[in-house]
Amino acid sequence: MASVKQFQVTFDCADPERVARFWCEVLGYVVPPPPPGFASWDEFSRALPPDRQGSAFACIDPSGVGPRLFFQRVPEGKTTKNRVHLDVRVGTGLVGDERLAALEAECTRLVALGAARVRLLTADGFNESCLVMRDVEGNEFCLD
Repeated sequence: MASVKQFQVTFDCADPERVARFWCEVLGYVVPPPPPGFASWDEFSRALPPDRQGSAFACIDPSGVGPRLFFQRVPEGKTTKNRVHLDVRVGTGLVGDERLAALEAECTRLVALGAARVRLLTADGFNESCLVMRDVEGNEFCLD
């Protein structure tokens, strides 16, 4: 039997620290401590060659349960729909109006952080309602 592997989710983006800090707020994640010998991530970044400064950032689940999120600067912008996205589980176990209220409340919080609401997908008898959103750089995710 195969063992479960640890994994991280990697985002291509223009501004790694901005996107990482957005997802920290969304998920309750934290920025890990800087590498040994550096007092801060800014100090670490300044020690890199100029073309590598600010090129990556990460955040972690403080409980150690969720995957690490890694954000890397790429030169090209987002041009099409994501092939992979995160579902932020805020309505688990809720149905109907109670679920919609939970989704809408979280949507309001995330819009204040810079997210954008795209559309509400209403329950269809097979799937419960969810909200499609975009993060601060336009990457799609769902409130589920």
